[in-house]
Amino acid sequence: MKEKILAGKEKVFSKIKAFNAVRNENTEKYTKLNHWLLALFPIFITSMAEINHDKSIASYLKFIVERPTVMLFNFVIAYLIYFILLAIFKKGWIATAIQGFVYIMLSTVELFKFGTNGNHLILSDMKLFKSVKSLTSFAYIKITIPLILAWLAVIAVFCVIFWFNPKIKMKPFKRVLTMGACCMPCVSLITMPSFSAPVYSLFNVDTTKASNTFILNEKFESNSFLAFIVETATESFANRLTKPEAYTEEKVDEILSVDVDNNENFNGGIKPNVIVIMSEAFADFRVFDELDIDENVYAEFDKAASEGFGGTAISPTYASFTVRSEFELLFGLPVRSLNDPNMPQRDLAEREQPALAQYYKSWGYNTAYVHPFYENFYSRRKIYSQFGFDTMIFENDFTVPVENFGTYISDETVFNQLDALINESDEPIYIHTTTMQNHQPYDQGENPDAEFDNYCQWIQKTNETLAEFLDKLEQSDEPTLVLFVGDHFPSLKGGSGIYDQLGINGDNCSVLYEQKYLLWSNYDADFSKVPQDKKSLYYMPYVIMDVIDAPRDSFIQKMFDYMETTPIYSTNYDDTVPRDEELDILTYDRVIGDVVSPCPIPEDKLLNEDD
Repeated sequence: MKEKILAGKEKVFSKIKAFNAVRNENTEKYTKLNHWLLALFPIFITSMAEINHDKSIASYLKFIVERPTVMLFNFVIAYLIYFILLAIFKKGWIATAIQGFVYIMLSTVELFKFGTNGNHLILSDMKLFKSVKSLTSFAYIKITIPLILAWLAVIAVFCVIFWFNPKIKMKPFKRVLTMGACCMPCVSLITMPSFSAPVYSLFNVDTTKASNTFILNEKFESNSFLAFIVETATESFANRLTKPEAYTEEKVDEILSVDVDNNENFNGGIKPNVIVIMSEAFADFRVFDELDIDENVYAEFDKAASEGFGGTAISPTYASFTVRSEFELLFGLPVRSLNDPNMPQRDLAEREQPALAQYYKSWGYNTAYVHPFYENFYSRRKIYSQFGFDTMIFENDFTVPVENFGTYISDETVFNQLDALINESDEPIYIHTTTMQNHQPYDQGENPDAEFDNYCQWIQKTNETLAEFLDKLEQSDEPTLVLFVGDHFPSLKGGSGIYDQLGINGDNCSVLYEQKYLLWSNYDADFSKVPQDKKSLYYMPYVIMDVIDAPRDSFIQKMFDYMETTPIYSTNYDDTVPRDEELDILTYDRVIGDVVSPCPIPEDKLLNEDD
C-alpha cells in the first residue's frame, strides 16, 4: 500500500515537472506574445474592475468618452502597480494573480456595498476586513451572471498568462531601481499634496472636498471606481489626525478657566437611573411630505415624547458607521474635532478613557453597556472595556431569554435586559445600549423587495416594544430617566432606493442628519431647561446631566458653555461652521492626549501603554 502511494506521488510530481517544463519552453518560444500579455494586462484588469462594478460595458465606454483623462489616470496607476509586482516577483503569473485578484475583489466589494447601502467603497473600509462575518450579515449579496462572467474572464486571462509564463529578465539592481521608480509616484500621490494636486489636475480627477456622503457619492460618479479609491486615500491621509500645534497644559487650563456652577445636588439627593438607548437606524421619515407613512409607525414614540420632551439632535453620520454616533454619546465630544474618522474608537489612546460612564461611577452609579451583536465588531469588547463600564453585555452575554426580530436580536430582548439590570442593581445605574434590530437587510417583511415598507414595519415594532418598556418603568418605584435617539438614518439600497426617489443629493441632504429624540422619566423630572433648538448629538449627555442635576467640573461646565455658543459642530450637517480650535484641543486632550483637563479617573490609570 505504501509503495502504491509513493508511486502515485512520483507520478504526480513527474506530471507537474513535465507541465512546468512546457511552461518554461513557452517563456522563450512565445517572447513577443508574452510581451503583449504583460503590456496589456493592466488595461484589461482596470477595464474589468470598472465594468464589474458598473454592471455594464456600455456605461464603461460612455465614461471613457466623457472622462478620458480620468481613465488614463486609472491605467497609469495600474501600470505602476503591475511594474512594482513584476520587479518584486519577476514572474508574470504571480504579478497577474495578485493585481487581478485585488482589483476584481475590490470591484466586487464596491458592487455589493453600494447596492446594499448606497455608499461607495473607500480604502479605510478595509479596516473592517477582520469583521467579514459581521459585514456579510448586513449586505445584499447577489451573485449575477455578469458578476460570474467578470470573474471567469479574469481567471481565464490569468490561466493564459500562467501557461505562457512570461518573465522579466532584469538584474537585481535594475529591479530595485524599477520598483523604487514606480513606488515613488504612488506614495507621493497619497502623502504629498504638492505632488498629488498637479497630478490630479493634469488628469482632471475630481478633488471636490466631500463634506457629506452624498457629495462623496457624486465625486464617485465623476471619478469612477479606481480614481475614486486613490483620490479618497489622498484625502484621508491629508485629513489624518495630528496633535494640535497649540496643545499644551497651559492652553487647556486657559480654555477651562470658567466659573463652575457647582450647586447641583441631584435634585435633593435623588439619583435617577439613566438609560441611554441609541436605536439602530431609527429615523423619522415623516420629514418627507411625499411619503405616505402610516400614523401608527411612530405613534408610541410621539406619545412618549409628549409625556416628556421631544427634540432634534444632529447626528455625525448617515447610513453607516454607528460608532461615530456612539462615540459622541459615550464621550460627549464631537467627531469633527477628530477630523471625522469613520471609526473614531480606533484613534483613542491605549489607556483608561474619560468616557462619561467614568463620571457616573464617581457619582456612585453602577454602569453597564449593552449591545446585542458580536463583541469583536469594531473591537468593542477590547476598546470599550476602558470606558468605565462595570458590566458589558454582548450577544452571548444576555441573562434574559433571547429572541430575534428579523435578522438580529429584538429590541424587546434588549429592553428586557435593561429592565433586569435595573432591578438587579442596588445602586442607581447608568446604561448605554446600542440596539441592532433595525439594522439592514430589510428583505424579511411581507414583501422582500419592498425595502422601505419592511423598514417601517421594523420601526413600528420598536415603537411598540419601547412603549412596553416605558410602561414597566412607569410601574417601578425607582426614578428613571430615558434618552431614546436613533444613531442615523438607515442604509437603504443605492441606485433605486428611497433616497434616489426623494431626489436627495449633496445640497439637500442635511435633513438626513437630523435625528428626533425623546427624553422620558417615570418621576417628576424638570425638562424646562432642555434646549428647544437643534443641538449636536454629543451635547445630549450634558442635557441629561442638567435634568438630573449632576455635579460639574470645569470640563463639564465648558461643554455647557459650548452648547450655547456652538450648538452644532458637524461637518456632514454644516461644513460652513468654522473649526473651533479650543473644542478641538479639548477633545484631543481627553481621548488622545495627556488628559490634563479634569476627569474622575485616577492619574496612574491615565498613562498611555507606551508611557
